Amino acid sequence: MNTKQVKESVKERAELFAVFASLKLESRVKVEELPVV
Repeated sequence: MNTKQVKESVKERAELFAVFASLKLESRVKVEELPVV
């Protein structure tokens, strides 16, 4: 792997991490929005 490929894979991982983090935050908010029975 050359440096360009390394940078691209790191960027892809960072984007995946950001997507997972936002999904986690959204699901947490949805859980809190649910009325407690």
